[in-house]
Amino acid sequence: MALFPRPILTNGATHSAQQFRMLVRDLANGAEGITQGDDLKVTQRATPGAGVLVGDGSAVVRGRANTFQGSYAACNIGAVDVPIAATGGSGRSDMVILRVEDPEYEGTLDPETDQIAYFDVIPNVSSAATAIPDSRTAIPIARIDIPASTSTITNAMIVDLRKCANPRRSRTIVTQSPASISTGIGSSTNWSYFSTAAGWNIPIPDWATKAIVKIDVSPIRYDLGNFYGQISATFGPALSVQSTVLDDNQGTGARRIPAIMADTLTIPPSGYRGVTHELRVRAAGLTAGQAARIYVDSGTTLVGDIQFEEAPR
Repeated sequence: MALFPRPILTNGATHSAQQFRMLVRDLANGAEGITQGDDLKVTQRATPGAGVLVGDGSAVVRGRANTFQGSYAACNIGAVDVPIAATGGSGRSDMVILRVEDPEYEGTLDPETDQIAYFDVIPNVSSAATAIPDSRTAIPIARIDIPASTSTITNAMIVDLRKCANPRRSRTIVTQSPASISTGIGSSTNWSYFSTAAGWNIPIPDWATKAIVKIDVSPIRYDLGNFYGQISATFGPALSVQSTVLDDNQGTGARRIPAIMADTLTIPPSGYRGVTHELRVRAAGLTAGQAARIYVDSGTTLVGDIQFEEAPR
C-alpha cells in the first residue's frame, strides 16, 4: 500500500509500528543523534575499571535496513555500565554505540522479552573513526582509545562522538544609540570602554555551548590626527570578542568610519550558562601617546547580533 490510509491519531484507527517510526523521523527532520547536549555522555566508572558508564538521556536513531524504516526514539534513565575488554601487547580503539536491532528488519530478537535497544561496543575500529564502520542501525556515542596492556578505562581515553540531532539555537539582536559624545580613546594602549555606550545585558541559555557574536559600530567618529588602534568587546568577566584593527590615515579633520568585529566564543560551563552577562564595546590605541582620538556619539548606532548554539557537553 503506497499511502498510509489513516493518519496518526485518527480516532478508532489502528496504526503500524512503521507509521509511528516515520512520525519520529519526520519530527526529527530526518536527523539522528542525542536530543540535548548532556544526553548519553560516556564517562569512566566511579572507580575506574574495565568499562565505562553511559549517562541519562535520549536519542533518535535512523533505521538503515530499509528506506522507509523510519527512526527510533530511545531513552536511558540511570547510568548503564558497558564493559570494555582489556588490551594486550598493542593498543586498540573501540566504539561505544547505541544500537537498535528491530526483528522486523534484522536479527531474531523478540521485542516482548528481549532488549532491542542497547549499548554495544564495536571493537578494533580506526583510531580516527568518528562514524560507525558498517550499516547497522545505531549511532556512535564515544570512541575509547586504549593503550597497550590496559584494563582500566579513564576519561583521558574517551573521545566524545555524540552529535545533537537538532541542536538548539537562540538569536538575539540588540541596538544602542549613545545620547552624547563619549570620552576620546586613543592615547593609551590600554583598553577603555566607550563612556556613553553602556553595553547590553545578554541572558545566556543554560544549554548554550558557544556564541557567534557580531557587533557593528557605525560610524565611529575620528578626530585630531591619524589613528592607529583596535576595537573589541567583552562578554562577562572571562570572554572577549576578537579585536579588529583600526588604521586611519586621513589627517586631523573629523571623519566617520564604520567598524565591525566578530568572533565565535566557547561558553564556559561554570559562571556563564544560565547567567546574564554584559556585552560591551571597547577600544584602545596601538601607538601610545598619539594625538588622534575615536568616539561614539548621537550619530552612532551600535548593533549586537548574538547567536547561541548547542553542542554535546
